[in-house]
Amino acid sequence: MLFTQEHNALRRTVRQFVDNEINPNVEAWEKEGEFPIREIFQKMGKLGLLGISKPEAYGGMGLDYSYNLVAAEELGTALCGGVPLSIGVQTDMCTPALARFGDDDLKKEFLAPAIAGELVGCIGVSEPGAGSDVAGLKTSARKDGDDYLISGTKMWITNAPKADFMCLLANTSDDKAHKNKSLIVVPMDSPGIEIAPRLNKLGMRSSETAQVFFDDVRVPQRHRIGGEGMGFMMQMIQFQEERMWAAANMVKALENCVTETIQYCRERETFGQPLIDNQVIHFRFAELQTEIEALRALIYQACEDYINGKDATRLASMAKLKAGRLGREVTDGCLQYWGGMGFMWDSTISRAYRDVRLASIGGGADEIMLGIICKLMGILPGKKKS
Repeated sequence: MLFTQEHNALRRTVRQFVDNEINPNVEAWEKEGEFPIREIFQKMGKLGLLGISKPEAYGGMGLDYSYNLVAAEELGTALCGGVPLSIGVQTDMCTPALARFGDDDLKKEFLAPAIAGELVGCIGVSEPGAGSDVAGLKTSARKDGDDYLISGTKMWITNAPKADFMCLLANTSDDKAHKNKSLIVVPMDSPGIEIAPRLNKLGMRSSETAQVFFDDVRVPQRHRIGGEGMGFMMQMIQFQEERMWAAANMVKALENCVTETIQYCRERETFGQPLIDNQVIHFRFAELQTEIEALRALIYQACEDYINGKDATRLASMAKLKAGRLGREVTDGCLQYWGGMGFMWDSTISRAYRDVRLASIGGGADEIMLGIICKLMGILPGKKKS
């Protein structure tokens, strides 16, 4: 992939934002279990960073997805995963379908203020009994006049405690599981919504996550994104941006782990020599960096296919799978060289170790990615390669 001066200028803008607005506050936000999401989003909105690939008519930059990927990479330089995750939910998880399939009125009401950082969004797909199994979700939206009445529950919803709206996937008919779902924009101040206390997570501590309950929540049918019954298809398309974003966001975070660990191994001596002088250690760093570069190349190829109108499902799924597994390998390997310091809760490498574990679960678990890849390879039982 070839990057232009515009790509590089965007990189600098995002990196400066991370250095000036996020990293100096990470320690406090991680301890508090939250960050000032509205303040951060409004600042990002003024810089145009919440609508990089969104239509200019609604305040976006109107650029192709490669620019969004650049921003995701640079957000990976944050010293925590939680804040970038919350940003990614806003830009690449709850708004892509709205931007692509929503009507003009819906985009004016929700997309434009989300791009400006005036509204905080969240995505409502996962449920207690249906995380990666999107087809198995139970939340329903039944028609009542010109409205929907929504009942059910959504689980592990990032940004929910502070969100103004949710892009919710619900069953709107009794048709087959892939044809009975619709995406609906639900204002989070609607009567009948209850947000449980935020969840106490292993990692991503600075992002707020909660379970959300819906009890006959009345929402106008005009809040539906696109056609009724098209929600599953739209969510699958939306997942491709989410998965590329998640993989890209991992690259520089892992590079930072390697770089910091190398520096620590230069300074820490055992048996009269720096740790870095042990061949098994410096060879290991070379291996890990090679794997990171391979991941970067895979992500770039997936993005290039995507912006050229090709189906990026296979490569995006591979990138998501590889990012999650490599994240575990890099952080575990690096933590080992920090010894006892790596085992301390507040160390940077310990935080990375905890944060990256979500990458193999959220947005489709590793096993779901493998299933998608196998299907596209034509090697699932009873499936033929098309």
